[in-house]
Amino acid sequence: MKKTLKFSTILVFALLCSCASSENTATQIYFDTAVTLTADCSDEVLSDAFSLCEKYENKLSRTKKDSEISLLSSGKKDLSADTLEVLKKGLYYSKLSGGKFDITVAPLASIWDFKNEIIPDRDEIAEALKNVDYNSIEIIESSVDTQGKSIDLGGIAKGYVTDKLVRFFKENKANSGIINLGGNIAVFGDRYYNVGIKKPFSDGEISATVRLKNKSVSTSGIYERYFRKDGNLYHHIIDTATGFPAKTDLLSASVIGDASVDCDALSTICLLYGLENAKKLINETENIEAVFIDKDYNVILSDGLILKDGIIELKN
Repeated sequence: MKKTLKFSTILVFALLCSCASSENTATQIYFDTAVTLTADCSDEVLSDAFSLCEKYENKLSRTKKDSEISLLSSGKKDLSADTLEVLKKGLYYSKLSGGKFDITVAPLASIWDFKNEIIPDRDEIAEALKNVDYNSIEIIESSVDTQGKSIDLGGIAKGYVTDKLVRFFKENKANSGIINLGGNIAVFGDRYYNVGIKKPFSDGEISATVRLKNKSVSTSGIYERYFRKDGNLYHHIIDTATGFPAKTDLLSASVIGDASVDCDALSTICLLYGLENAKKLINETENIEAVFIDKDYNVILSDGLILKDGIIELKN
């Protein structure tokens, strides 16, 4: 029996459809990534959608010192309804994965410097690991006490904002559109879109194409942020058991579902799990499917997907 989810990274997808002539599009930078919004709407609505991105970035981004999430580490705080909702969702997936996905991973994430290709020493990693434990977080109504733990919602916040943008466009009578928030893709409206899944470590080649309508898809991959040193590849998906990049037989996992927030978290969890356990998780989870690319660049589908004339589609 499939599990029902209790609650309703940067990769670039190629959007292989041609947009309708009435659709308006623009790109701005939020959450340290490119956000491209395309919708059948006015310039004003599109501008307001980007303002919504700014609003959530100021609440949820760990890199903004005065955001609600950044301020949490300084003691008990009362959170806004939005931030509390994302935090609870992050805790849900932290528990679901047994801590593989852990929203208190910030101490580890902050010492791995992928830009300057710096590997932290083992003592530094060991010290950081002492401050990674999602079980330390206490929530009473809107009040949150992290017990000194630092929160990083990077594996789930962009999915949450993507869902909010879909809702915003629908409320403003947009008939169709595409949201691409750092590789979290959502398509909505009365038409199908073909979404390309990037070939890992390529300059834009496509490994697979998925045909979607009113769905979200989020990909996590070990090639989003990485460097090679002494013959080893170090990527940004950190295993909270070791403090080092996860050893996985997957290059990427693209999770498809109704809510981008779920797809966002599950795609990271799948990478951490590896192919066998990831397939089991996805096949047992209601209304969720996935496209996996393994270390040999094979494309593997979850049970609810089918390849038809070179395009991946949902069976139902």
